[in-house]
Amino acid sequence: MIQPTKLLKFIVLFIFALTISCESKKEKTASSTTEKSSTIKEESFKLWTWITAEKTRTDESFDEEFEKYGDNGLDAILINTYGDPELLARLVPIAKKHNLEVHAWMFTMNRPGDKIAEQHPEWYAVSRDGKSCFDEPPYVGYYKWLCPTRKESREHVLSLIEGLVKVEGVASFHLDYIRYSDIFLPIGLLPKYDLKQETELARYDFCYCDVCTSEFEKEHHKNPKDFRNPAIDMEWKNFRLNKVKAIVDEAYKITHENGKQLTAAVFPYPEMADHMVRQRWDKWQVDAVLPMIYNVFYNEEIDWIGYATKQGVEDLKGKDTELHTGIYVPEMTPEQLKEAIYQAKSNGAKGVSFFDGPAITDDQWRVISASQNP
Repeated sequence: MIQPTKLLKFIVLFIFALTISCESKKEKTASSTTEKSSTIKEESFKLWTWITAEKTRTDESFDEEFEKYGDNGLDAILINTYGDPELLARLVPIAKKHNLEVHAWMFTMNRPGDKIAEQHPEWYAVSRDGKSCFDEPPYVGYYKWLCPTRKESREHVLSLIEGLVKVEGVASFHLDYIRYSDIFLPIGLLPKYDLKQETELARYDFCYCDVCTSEFEKEHHKNPKDFRNPAIDMEWKNFRLNKVKAIVDEAYKITHENGKQLTAAVFPYPEMADHMVRQRWDKWQVDAVLPMIYNVFYNEEIDWIGYATKQGVEDLKGKDTELHTGIYVPEMTPEQLKEAIYQAKSNGAKGVSFFDGPAITDDQWRVISASQNP
């Protein structure tokens, strides 16, 4: 027969053990819930779009546009305000109302309509045949490229970036045209300009201004203007790649000092960007890249989007840079758009961005909305 005292001790110990067991189960359940939540967050696939905002538009018209984006599953909008921080500040609360992140998108080294830059013709990039983008822009009239080496033009661009990142509620500054002018156009665009580009042509090879060539000569003891074939001089090529990188590095400091991130629209994958526009984005300090994998510009099929996405993801291994695939929606059928999103997602992209918001059709919106429901 069990003594009353021993029975009491047994009951107390039993209750204590039961309590510990329950608490342990609660902790495991909580831990499991946290892990599940973390996994969901990590596996979320982000949807963006690029848009251009005109300050003459009403708040009501922006509200209607942003509501469509939010209702169809978009997470973020990249807004080009032509470098205007006041317009950006006006749009942030409207976008937030529809749960949209706002990213300040700006043409960086290509500065059409820049009234301050236009007062300084010497700031503009010069081609190998001596033509300045100020007087004779290559390809199209809005190709007004600034020299990335010249102190004044570089500081001007960085001051515009700082003005935009100081706007409250902005998630990132988004670099666009962060490169030199196209040495080679996408093959699908060549007929439009009646061009054949099989070598690096002098008219499209930048920048040979006095500041660039003298700085290079001081460092490497040779002048690019004297080269018979500049395309094969790796120091000259690297010099220009590094001038673009230096601006990106400075932009990264500015954005992070202001509590914002740095994102960039870039060419499809690093080796291609290097070849076409002197842009080696896998070597940059940047939080996210949105490569413009516009297959139609390159006469490529939809599966090329997967190929280029995978190439970029591989080149970014070991870096803290996310890749979100840029998709060009005009001329895409809903079925092609669905496949494009699949190609990006299955090849390692963290999301996709659509160019551009106003061009998306109702049928395409249905595809985009459905893509958020696996």
